[in-house]
Amino acid sequence: MDIFQAVNVTKRFANHTALDRVSISVPPQSIFGLLGPNGAGKTTLIRIINQITGPDEGELFFNGEKLKPAHVEVIGYLPEERGLYKKMKVGEQALYLAQLKGLSKKDALKKLKYWFEKFEIQAWWDRKVEELSKGMQQKVQFIVTILHNPKLLIFDEPFSGFDPINVNLLRDEILNLRENGATIIFSTHNMASVEELCDHITLINKAKNILNGSVKEIRKRFKTDTYEFELENFAGDLKTIMDGKFQLIDEKQDEQLTRVKIKTNEGASQNELIQAILPFAQIQSFHEVIPSMNDIFISQVEGDIEKK
Repeated sequence: MDIFQAVNVTKRFANHTALDRVSISVPPQSIFGLLGPNGAGKTTLIRIINQITGPDEGELFFNGEKLKPAHVEVIGYLPEERGLYKKMKVGEQALYLAQLKGLSKKDALKKLKYWFEKFEIQAWWDRKVEELSKGMQQKVQFIVTILHNPKLLIFDEPFSGFDPINVNLLRDEILNLRENGATIIFSTHNMASVEELCDHITLINKAKNILNGSVKEIRKRFKTDTYEFELENFAGDLKTIMDGKFQLIDEKQDEQLTRVKIKTNEGASQNELIQAILPFAQIQSFHEVIPSMNDIFISQVEGDIEKK
């Protein structure tokens, strides 16, 4: 059973439709990428999941039950726009927010001590939030978001404001959360993070779902039957061996190797391509070129290429 489902969710604001019959299904103990360009409707859907606002049409389910106010207690939300009170002391605020999530003061202090030490920010406990960098504030808010062990976590651009070292720190913690049973909805514009972290994605554009599925399956779905070779001792003209079955996409030559990209036409196999090249060169390496999530994102939003 999916831990969360949105079924044909529609949300309108005056003359603007923010979501138009959007559906998503989030499997348990997975990282689910919620993707789309600015203004696509992602934040509206996140606000509906958190019950900050409600849908005009459609249904939402948590663990098979209709979403209800009590479910807020088992959801953790890290918004893109941070919400800490700048004049409060860091520790005082973290303790207050933890107790709002249902933790006792004793349990909250114990857990906060663990996480503050792990993130090396214990020295900031008695400092005001406004004295912290954006990245340090983000660490505090991340800790508060996960402290009550929610079943569903929603991270909206969680790496914003972090240097590469702290991005790695946060990425590892997100992966650990999944391994320990959490389910994560992950909204980002960084497609490299999507490939690295996400199990499944949905892509929303102009208020509609335009792409759903596992990251692995989607990348395969959009492959173009293009292969990259590194050839040694090449003697011949690649254009003469294409024979209508293949298309030469790119060719680069250095002192030792010839690097080529070749697309097979419909009906031709990669084995036929290899056999066509072997008489003219030694193949040092060979792999299929699979499009990145960044390429797929751009192509689907801009409509530049047709699905395979």
